Amino acid sequence: MKAIIGFFNRLMQRYLPDPFLFVIILTFVVFALGLIFTNSGPAEMVQHWGNGFWGLLSFSMQMVLVLVTGYVLASSPVFKKLLGALASTAKTPGAAIVIVTIVSIIASWVNWGFGLVIGALFAKELAKRVTNVDYRLLIASAYSGFLVWHGGFSGSIPLTIATDGHFSADLIGVIPTSETIFAPSNLILLAVLFVTLPLLNRFMMPSKDQTVTVDPNLLEDSSTLQAATIEKSAMTPAERLENSWIVSLVISIMGLGFLVYYFGQNGFRLNLDIVNFLFLTLGILFHWTPKSFLQSVANAVKGAGGIIIQFPFYAGIMGMMTASGLAAVMSEAFVNISNEHTFHFFAFLSAGIVNFFVPSGGGQWAVQAPVMLEAAQTLDVSIAKTALAVSWGDAWTNMIQPFWALPALAIAGLKAKDIMGFCVIVLFVSGAIISLAFLLL
Repeated sequence: MKAIIGFFNRLMQRYLPDPFLFVIILTFVVFALGLIFTNSGPAEMVQHWGNGFWGLLSFSMQMVLVLVTGYVLASSPVFKKLLGALASTAKTPGAAIVIVTIVSIIASWVNWGFGLVIGALFAKELAKRVTNVDYRLLIASAYSGFLVWHGGFSGSIPLTIATDGHFSADLIGVIPTSETIFAPSNLILLAVLFVTLPLLNRFMMPSKDQTVTVDPNLLEDSSTLQAATIEKSAMTPAERLENSWIVSLVISIMGLGFLVYYFGQNGFRLNLDIVNFLFLTLGILFHWTPKSFLQSVANAVKGAGGIIIQFPFYAGIMGMMTASGLAAVMSEAFVNISNEHTFHFFAFLSAGIVNFFVPSGGGQWAVQAPVMLEAAQTLDVSIAKTALAVSWGDAWTNMIQPFWALPALAIAGLKAKDIMGFCVIVLFVSGAIISLAFLLL
């Protein structure tokens, strides 16, 4: 295991480029594949790219806020104490790896945005408290929990087909979550991964001479450094407002009031906007003054550059994949070699490959659903299981797709190549487990 991990770590450190260059290379690859396998010419592929380039602006802003609000909440004194108390339960590096994986799995199962941020923040807190723990593996373990999100409460594809009037409703009707998220086969798969992932990450711990640690002082946020105290009598009216706990308390009460109303009307249904709203409200409240809150925001924004500049390029790739028909061509290639026994396995594999180029569950389902659903009906196999196969394929290759790792990497202060060696192992092992689930369950 150590030899294999060492090989992949060296491979990634040497050949995996910065995520921005990675998305540029993916752009060139999709452009070339579109020319080869579709009827689109160079001019048309450029048009598809440009037309799709700004298609993820709303989602990009949501992801920036995931990073910023999560960072702000974690840097608040109250939340630091909570994370610190949980982190204090880990006494050894091995325990730290296992605990952060479990926390990340549970949080991601509840909501993917919540898990993505909480896992990275908790990993940083563990790195401050546990000596001789490999920081790269700690962050990779936190990210590995993200694998289960499509099988949980925020799985975009199961939730889409469970919604009245979804775009495939005329073809398949409405599929309740009892047949997807809460299906026995899906729960068994989740249980197996819940046991396997923490143990796998624990076994990947490098030898002492190859362990990469981090100085805990480097993980302290500069926002925790308090400015010199100013006597209230010497403050200007503007400075009094900036340091007023009343302002923060009133706006927080408004935010919490809305959340109570929302959950009362919708039950415990989390989406990305509600997670961001919750983080933002608690961040304002726990920082106590607007000045402290704004200092933390200023520090958080520094890590958002990768998301801001890279997500439009992924949107351009999605534009080329969908408008040219390339995603459908890829899906049909797997359908053509399937039968009623292997269809869901190949649906899983095809979704994993398409996910490299269309790293959005909802966007990917919109592209693959027409092909996959028609094939499922022709072969007379389960529609619900087909949706789950595409869902898990989308989640599976996220392990080596920098698109989703960017917020966690920004929080951790690492580069993609620092964790991808470990993530490759997670990809192989989880891929074997999920494949067997769709072949046997």
